[in-house]
Amino acid sequence: MTSENMPPGGSGRACDIAKAATAELDARGRVVSWTRAAERLLGYRAEEVLDHPATRLLALPGDEARVAAVARWCRTEDGWGGSVAARHRDGRELQLAVQVSPVLDGADRERWSVLALEEWRLPGGGVNQLMLEPFLAHAPVGMAVLDTDLRYVWVNGVLERLIPLELRLGRTVGQVLPRLEAEAFEERMRRVLATGTPVMDYEFRSPTYADPTQERAYSASFFGLADPRGGRIGIWYMVIDVTERWRAQERLALLNDASVRIGSTLDVTRTAQELADVAVPALADFVAVDLLDCVLHGEEPNPGPVDSLPTMRRSGQQSVNEGCPEAGLAVGEAVRRSPSSPIARCLLTGEPLVEPELDFVNSAWVTGDPARAAVIRRFGFRSVMVAPVRARGVTLGAATFFRTRRLGPFVPDDVRLAEELVARAAVCVDNARRFTRERTAARVMQQNLLPHELSGGSALEVASWYFPADAPSGVGGDWFDVIPLSGARVALVVGDVVGHGINAAATMGRLRTAVRTLANLDLPPDELLARLDDLVIGLVKTQGGEPAADTENANVAATFMGATCLYAVYDPVSRRCAMARAGHLPPAIVGPDGAVDLPDLPAGPPLGLGTLPFESWELELAEGSLIALFTNGLIETCDRDIGVGMARLSTVLATSGPALAEIGGTVVEALLTGPPSDDAALLLARTRALGGHQVASWDLATDPAEVGRARSLAGRQLSTWGLEELQFTTELIVSELVTNAIRHGTGPITLRLIRQDALICEVFDAGSTAPHLRHARTTDEGGRGLFIIAQLAGRWGTRYTPTGKVIWTEQNMPSGD
Repeated sequence: MTSENMPPGGSGRACDIAKAATAELDARGRVVSWTRAAERLLGYRAEEVLDHPATRLLALPGDEARVAAVARWCRTEDGWGGSVAARHRDGRELQLAVQVSPVLDGADRERWSVLALEEWRLPGGGVNQLMLEPFLAHAPVGMAVLDTDLRYVWVNGVLERLIPLELRLGRTVGQVLPRLEAEAFEERMRRVLATGTPVMDYEFRSPTYADPTQERAYSASFFGLADPRGGRIGIWYMVIDVTERWRAQERLALLNDASVRIGSTLDVTRTAQELADVAVPALADFVAVDLLDCVLHGEEPNPGPVDSLPTMRRSGQQSVNEGCPEAGLAVGEAVRRSPSSPIARCLLTGEPLVEPELDFVNSAWVTGDPARAAVIRRFGFRSVMVAPVRARGVTLGAATFFRTRRLGPFVPDDVRLAEELVARAAVCVDNARRFTRERTAARVMQQNLLPHELSGGSALEVASWYFPADAPSGVGGDWFDVIPLSGARVALVVGDVVGHGINAAATMGRLRTAVRTLANLDLPPDELLARLDDLVIGLVKTQGGEPAADTENANVAATFMGATCLYAVYDPVSRRCAMARAGHLPPAIVGPDGAVDLPDLPAGPPLGLGTLPFESWELELAEGSLIALFTNGLIETCDRDIGVGMARLSTVLATSGPALAEIGGTVVEALLTGPPSDDAALLLARTRALGGHQVASWDLATDPAEVGRARSLAGRQLSTWGLEELQFTTELIVSELVTNAIRHGTGPITLRLIRQDALICEVFDAGSTAPHLRHARTTDEGGRGLFIIAQLAGRWGTRYTPTGKVIWTEQNMPSGD
């Protein structure tokens, strides 16, 4: 039965009382009075209806409950008027306009007078609100009428199914609806009563009366009711269930959110965690993302289904409960999976698997592990869904979704949404996996290209620090090296290649190899940089100089041309350091007294330009001086220019302790306050000097008789040093070198012995003729000297000086010396 409150003093719809059927009902709803008009209207004689319940006359099933609600309304409001569907005795259905009024019989007994008339007989040809009421009562949208006190007067069947009629009629909105929803309704209804302006399409979500755990979405519109004189007499509103639209919008919003949040980095674990974060709580109450162990290491998984053999690790998880107490695993731990588990079956088939309702009795997966069953019961898991993480035809892992009663079981729409989410995340995971593989290869290559151990021998104490830029590749082009040279000298080199990634690392390796090769030629710093500049120019022309060059070669060419270098050579005998730079920052030199000097070293152009010559600069260093070589990533940041960085570096170097490790740590802590935006390298070297107890030198005349004297001088010096074991070979080497200098060179001639990690023998002369090793024939009288030297010495060679050349040899020290 539907109901509508009648205004006091009449219904506003003039009824033809003369033709109206009348009857009386007692307090129990039984017919106690029946008229001829009632008999003509419904076909029942008085004896057929008297003392029988009036509900027998109703046509629609279920109207008894509505009648009970109307009865309560009548007792509260002293009457009721509305439309009722009744059944004629011959089976026909009649739609009646009914007016119910209380009867005062003087005995204080409850009686009710009922007037009824077929609606087609009403004035106006029958087209009025009573005739419309049956249609509105069964309309597919919810409708309700409220008075000015916001009490429910009438509701149709749709709203009645949400909340029963007896819980609505005569009650206010605040007494019927949940608090937040009621407050929103009242605010809008009072606005309509005050202004007369409808409020359209107010959307809200509310649990259903039948299942408070299930939430649905509705759209409500509010309209005012006015009497013929324009007075406000009530409110009516219309409610439409828009749950499907709301869910579609939420799914679309979730997918949009996923496209933004998933794949923000090229990190496999971070991407898996982002998938879990996006899905909770929108899609599930708990999500676990498990990936194959090989995927986490950047390796390519085997194609085809995944059985129980490959190790899987928890890579991401999220829950509506803080801390994921239901997980049982921490991120990074191995995942145990039984053959009957949903994840194992999903991986074997490669298809999503859904258990809408978990079977706590017969499911081997649930009952097989008591600990798992306890967790499922404790947190109220009722539904599970597993989707494979697949990309480019390869299975990378699986994502498991759990729901409690809060969200209800998984439905096909949820499966499609999960597949879409996981598919998007799978591509990001695979991209991260590929990047991890490339980054690992680049890092391994860079580690192999950089020096593993640095040694300055007896000339320098060295230490180094290297920090790649906080870039996706984690690989840069900064480099440094310490190269032992002849005569106990040591070369220090630091360079910077523009850019990051594998191209920069490869370029760095090529330049470092080239510098080592050129250093072995004992070239002075300016000449070495000139040769290196020529090499870079040639590489640029080969790989990127032509307009038709491809992008990769052009990038390599740009990387080469963005390279800078600083090359320094320190001689511990003379304590002099010669250096030159190609567009690189000058070094910082700290004296034994702590004074910091930033020498004004000629800058020179970066490598690959070939426009200006390079200039060497030389200075004498006191023993114990500190040389600091570095790249711009150490002192320059986005919020700090080079000048400020150099000043801070000088301050730190002046106040640091004596140990190189302490100095370097202090510098790094002061200058690198966060992940570096550019590669940063630092090379520290403390100078040592070789005194008279390690160096012996003699000037010789250009007379063949000096050869014997030279042998004697060398022999006595070796005896003084306790190196008699090397006396025979050294005298033979000295004899050959001095003889060649007298015969082929120009005076003056100097013989020098250096006792260091090796025994060094050097012969200086003013000539420029380069000696070379040749194979003498059996009939030749000479030409075997250098061949003999090559057999006796560990290393030998020639270097040129501003005044001539030096031929040198090195012999390994005796064991235990």
